[in-house]
Amino acid sequence: MSEKRKGILKLVILAVLLAGAQILLKEDGKVFAIWWLAVLLLGWCSFPLCQYLFSGFRDKGYLVAKIFGIAGAGFLMWLGAATGIVPFTAGSCLGSVAVFAVICWGVWITFNKKKNKDRKFWQFTGEWYQTALDDELVFTLLFLLWTYVAGFRPAAYGTEKFMDYGFMMAMMRSTTLPAKDLWYAGSKINYYYGGQYFAVFLTKLTHTQVAQTYNLMRTLVAGFCFAVPFGLVRQMVLDSWKKEKPALLGGVLAGAGVSLAGNMHYVVIGKLLPWIREIFHLPKGDYTYWFPNSTRYIGYYPAENDKTIHEFPSYSFVLGDLHAHVVNLMFVVALISLVYAMMKHHSSKGALQAEAAGEKNFCKKQVAAALTDPYVLVFAFLIGMFHWTNYWDFVIYYVMGGMGVIWCNYQKYKELEKPHRMRMTAGISLLHAVWVFLLATIAALPFTLQFQSMVSEVALAQNHSRPYQWWLIWGLPVIGAVLFFWCVKREGAKKADLFGVLLGISALGLIVIPEIVYVRDIYEKEYARSNTMFKLTYQAFTMFGILLGYALIRLWMEKKHVIRKVLTSAVFACFVGCCFYTATAVHAWFGQVWDPSQYQGLDATAYLETTFPEDAAAIRWLNDNVTGDPVVLEANGDSYSDYERVSAMTGLPTVLGWYVHEWLWRGDTGALNERAQEVETIYTSTNQEEVKALLEKYQVEYIFVGAREREKYESLNESMLQSLGNVVFSDEQSQTYMLQVAFSGQ
Repeated sequence: MSEKRKGILKLVILAVLLAGAQILLKEDGKVFAIWWLAVLLLGWCSFPLCQYLFSGFRDKGYLVAKIFGIAGAGFLMWLGAATGIVPFTAGSCLGSVAVFAVICWGVWITFNKKKNKDRKFWQFTGEWYQTALDDELVFTLLFLLWTYVAGFRPAAYGTEKFMDYGFMMAMMRSTTLPAKDLWYAGSKINYYYGGQYFAVFLTKLTHTQVAQTYNLMRTLVAGFCFAVPFGLVRQMVLDSWKKEKPALLGGVLAGAGVSLAGNMHYVVIGKLLPWIREIFHLPKGDYTYWFPNSTRYIGYYPAENDKTIHEFPSYSFVLGDLHAHVVNLMFVVALISLVYAMMKHHSSKGALQAEAAGEKNFCKKQVAAALTDPYVLVFAFLIGMFHWTNYWDFVIYYVMGGMGVIWCNYQKYKELEKPHRMRMTAGISLLHAVWVFLLATIAALPFTLQFQSMVSEVALAQNHSRPYQWWLIWGLPVIGAVLFFWCVKREGAKKADLFGVLLGISALGLIVIPEIVYVRDIYEKEYARSNTMFKLTYQAFTMFGILLGYALIRLWMEKKHVIRKVLTSAVFACFVGCCFYTATAVHAWFGQVWDPSQYQGLDATAYLETTFPEDAAAIRWLNDNVTGDPVVLEANGDSYSDYERVSAMTGLPTVLGWYVHEWLWRGDTGALNERAQEVETIYTSTNQEEVKALLEKYQVEYIFVGAREREKYESLNESMLQSLGNVVFSDEQSQTYMLQVAFSGQ
């Protein structure tokens, strides 16, 4: 088939996918199409930047450009809103996109005119078009499939969804950043809100609603987390062998490894042991596998005082929480791709010749080049953004990317004499370390100046994973990485091998660190290592997924070695088994997704009428009638409970929300306990003056009286409350009502 016909066929398939979305997603098809188109346009805004940075890639960074577009335009909007220069509105979001596009295209056009006066300024080959269409098909297919699946359980309810949805609603109401803390009236959000911010940025930009985009954001990230590793490893294999089919297979394996795979706990405990028990008629015992068990095994089975979390992306995509670490994954895979593009660029650029060192002002030129290196500047921007999207990723990728920068510097000076080479490599690398840290810190200043850190110190780990449990979780990727290292050492490094080694070393370090030290926060005693292991190994899993996609192809492509082939076959079989985790989890969580008639839609609030029937109408009244962010009093409760359903679903601040979450964010239990007592006083006191003083203290404008308030406060003083203002909403059937306080001074 000719290249032209292939391109036409791919365009037809893409059109079928987009048309199918309108049928499959029903009324949600429109908002899906709007987001798909918005991301496409954002990608073209940043494409000039990516076609330079990823000039060595066949697709010129087509997929990464979409993420860079979101990051670049979104950052400009955040910077303006966080500094008070411009309001966080739909118009400002559109303006930030326009400014970002002008910057990217303006710089590129100017650069091309200066450097290529006699060449056409737009040059793309048929090969690029074919590759870009492949990228778009993979991304659109995965984005659509995850969106369809999400529609079978769309509710922003359970686990920490109240927090995630509430953050989005609070930012939708706000024109400044950070938005008001919906669970601590009078203060602003003191948490890494960047993930939810970018979801709101896209929501405001596209004039869509959080009720749908809460779910669209997580499915968008899931689509990127397959498509970007796919494109990265495809390029790595092409760089090493220039063979199409292995490159496509490696890309698929990497995409599945990052976004679909689970760990070997699923294979052994979830599938293999039940099968063995059935075959040999062994007693089943009390244990029943449930897909979250693979993320909470060490310290739980058997139960010990060392409960840990070892989650992975596919679990996050199924569960549906829109946390900082989840949304940041799309920026992470883009950054990993950037590091490879940087290493590829500097390896092909060639080293400085020895005679260059004797040139006049040599060091000054090298310093100037180091400070203006586009790869380093973009790298610094991304990890600076990690300060407020997910700080753990800043630390992780500062180190991982830093190792890539050191390698690039070594490549640049490797032809110099040894003493000079070592001095230049060390000196420029140190300069880069300081420069990147400085730029990243400056980029994050609007966040860090208003943020109080929740971390106290790093301490030696008092508990350690049982060896058999650690190996069950991490044995497969460790063995795969060791086999890959062995292959590289015995047969010499291919073009992409050193980047694979970098990923492997980084990932191995991340799974070992929690066995040695942990970062102290409020979760001490039996949960001391939990958060450290969670955040570090989450990124290790992502790196291992990319590495194994490439390593399995690498191990099969080279010279035959019987032992290695057997081990590679075993790793491949186990890896494929892990990839079925998502199928098991989707069926367990979403039900019969093969039956379109059971599709519920993307509305994350549709559950209100069935879960909170007595309060649903009042919550919807607030969303329809109240603008801005006045304080609405409701009963406070423990984290993960049904309390704070009003603030979470409206984004309106209340006096006190989920207790443990605010404890983590603020670290002051005394203030939390005081607020809890004062909320109870307002609802139960017989002293009108005391109640009025407390309402004034927290600037309460609305008082919500519903099922949870009556449940918590048995001595609820409704006659007192009703004397404080006017009833603006009342449901006679459920007895839920809402007061607007007449003297609040709002």
